Amino acid sequence: MKYRNILSILAFGTLPFMSACSTTNDNNNYYWPEEQMTVAKVQREIRIGMPSSSVIDVLGSPNMVTTDSERRETWVYDKVSTNIQASASSSGAWILFFGGSSANHRASSNQRTLTIVVKFDEDGFVRDFAYRTSTF
Repeated sequence: MKYRNILSILAFGTLPFMSACSTTNDNNNYYWPEEQMTVAKVQREIRIGMPSSSVIDVLGSPNMVTTDSERRETWVYDKVSTNIQASASSSGAWILFFGGSSANHRASSNQRTLTIVVKFDEDGFVRDFAYRTSTF
């Protein structure tokens, strides 16, 4: 019985002196799925001479469609990804009636852009394509 009381006192008596630390990673990402639109996918799957229907199968619908003076279409895909990471840690210690705690919060974010321009000929086949990516 004494042994059980000593264990209880030790377990609950040391609990206030333990510090807690937690990290959260809030990935509030507003992004396109990686398997859907990447530079590698454009390089691997978009080819000169492929029909516009195949481009839609690979990349989906474009954000913007324009035509030039010869009525040839140009499709623009413009994607922006925002990555926000936040972390928080806290620690605390209580001695009888004294208390103390501290907290640290950190946040960082970055953005990625991917712009793809696909130009079609008069018959609706890819005649040229280009892409640009940036991270900041």
